[in-house]
Amino acid sequence: MFNPSLWRVRRFSDAMPEMLQLQREMNRLFSSMGQKSPQEYPAVNIWEKDGKAVVTAELPGIDPEKLDISVSGETVTIAGAALQETFGEDEIYLRQERGIGNFKRNIQLPFQIDAQAVEARYEKGILMITLPRAKEDLPKKIKIK
Repeated sequence: MFNPSLWRVRRFSDAMPEMLQLQREMNRLFSSMGQKSPQEYPAVNIWEKDGKAVVTAELPGIDPEKLDISVSGETVTIAGAALQETFGEDEIYLRQERGIGNFKRNIQLPFQIDAQAVEARYEKGILMITLPRAKEDLPKKIKIK
């Protein structure tokens, strides 16, 4: 009933090249997982507090003098550059996960921003921007006559 000649019997060493090829293909397939695309940098958290939006952005190692924050309508833009560290001639990267180069992130809020009252603070690699809602955009109470 069971005939071993029907099954292809292989030694482990014969299957090794195919297994290595499979491993290379899997590594190639998953190599870019977890990497952030340019529109996702910097990572931000946004919440509303007392009629103001608060945006925090992770920007480790960035010179705050080289950050550009602009506001237009309901959009805030964070732009800057992450510079590459300089090494001596006998130093090389063993791992490089933090991106380098220019970045720009537009964040749209659900209300108009009062550009004159925006405040920004940079501390320990975290940029915090407080964006007050424009007075014209605040909900208005309607008096019934």
